[in-house]
Amino acid sequence: MIQVILPILAASLLSLSFSSFNLWLFAWFGFAPLFISLEKKTFFRSFVIGYLCGIAFWSLTIYWLIHVTLLGQIVLILYLAVYFGVFGCIIYLSRFLPSAAILFFIPCSWVLLEYLRSYLFTGFPWAQVGFSQYSNLPVIQIADITGSWGVSFLVVLTNTGLYLALRKRLKRGVFLICLCVLFLSLAYGFYRLSYKPVLCPAKDLLKVSVVQGNIPQDLKWDKQAAGGILNNYIALTQAAAKDGPGLIIWPEASLPFLWGEDAAIAQFRQVFSLAGQLKVSLLVGAVSRSGKAYFNSALFVNNLGQPAGIYNKLHLVPFGEYVPFKNTFPFLQAIAPIGDIEPGREYTIFEQPADFAVLICFEDLFPELSREFIKRGARFLVNITNDAWYKEGSAPYQHFAASVFRAVENHVYLVRSANTGISGFIDPFGRPLSIVHDAVGKNSFVRGYSSQNICLAPGRRTIYNRYGDLFVVFCLLLDSCVIIFILRKRK
Repeated sequence: MIQVILPILAASLLSLSFSSFNLWLFAWFGFAPLFISLEKKTFFRSFVIGYLCGIAFWSLTIYWLIHVTLLGQIVLILYLAVYFGVFGCIIYLSRFLPSAAILFFIPCSWVLLEYLRSYLFTGFPWAQVGFSQYSNLPVIQIADITGSWGVSFLVVLTNTGLYLALRKRLKRGVFLICLCVLFLSLAYGFYRLSYKPVLCPAKDLLKVSVVQGNIPQDLKWDKQAAGGILNNYIALTQAAAKDGPGLIIWPEASLPFLWGEDAAIAQFRQVFSLAGQLKVSLLVGAVSRSGKAYFNSALFVNNLGQPAGIYNKLHLVPFGEYVPFKNTFPFLQAIAPIGDIEPGREYTIFEQPADFAVLICFEDLFPELSREFIKRGARFLVNITNDAWYKEGSAPYQHFAASVFRAVENHVYLVRSANTGISGFIDPFGRPLSIVHDAVGKNSFVRGYSSQNICLAPGRRTIYNRYGDLFVVFCLLLDSCVIIFILRKRK
């Protein structure tokens, strides 16, 4: 019985660190029960116990996916749990190593598994262990060097060190190494946060407003509700315009009309006219059509009321915007019976009122997209999304965490407009600013808008922005050396 209880306990502690309660501390010791449960187990049993932990963790973490697709949720959980099973096998292999090697082999292996999960089969980088620390500002500052992978490494390193100490396998020298890594990471974080803000030149200041319409998902494409939805966003935009912004941002698919269809010309002209009357640029989310292809798009309207550019989403959501491998495996269509959205092809930079780029929906989970936009000249990032699919729960907070890391990694402001939340601003150090909320402080499934000045002063590109996932390469090289050591020792 204890072999079942311990991995489920580990899964529960880790999942709570991703909950809306923001219990990030649990992640720092959440793996320990799993390590204990894997003691003296065979290779196969280690996989099974790890797999059980993975099923429990993902069931508790992405429970909200049931509101979209039950069958798809089950398939996804069974797939994602495999990575925990492999992690169990890695812990089994670590028993052949000295404690100093274990201390780095296990966290490096976890980073490699997270990286693989983030890109294999189009990728699912949701709920990386590092993301649990998004509000732990001193810890996450190293992301501008290592990306989110470095924070995941620190969390699993600490778990490994605690376990070795519990089993009296943590020698003094190894303990000092662990302590030194943590101390240097925190020292760097506090150093970064101690920067005194430099007065931003007036020419580099831009006031931006975000609106949060709070449209229920079952009304999003209801033709009878379309007029009311548009009026809702017009009213919020008129209210936000009183703050004098240069740019007002609407969420993903905020317009319940198809851009590119003659039947929707009148509604889009209404939006263009609104921008011209208010003399403010608008960024609106809409589904667009070109020929027979449909795109998830961000449409830019300048302050003269003219459509001035469009960005088509590059990285689509599998089983959300398209069904992968459906021609080879037709039964997959039953998991999420949807019409296909086509991926975009261009990294679009909007040049007015300042150079910026848009990440639509879960594109903010893929760091290479943000890095590429910044390399191409974007001075701040925008994320527009619609998390209404998942109802109230932890999903909006789990998604918000990814945006925090993209801001820190590139040291730029990130502006978020979400249909039901969380909408607001994230500064280059990951601090949330001007989050949309109601009178009691609730910030999801509420209607409102928020405005904030952001500084566009050009800064030095970060190490992570310049060189990308070098830390993952380091983890790969270290693990390769350890595996060679194990094979030689076995011989």
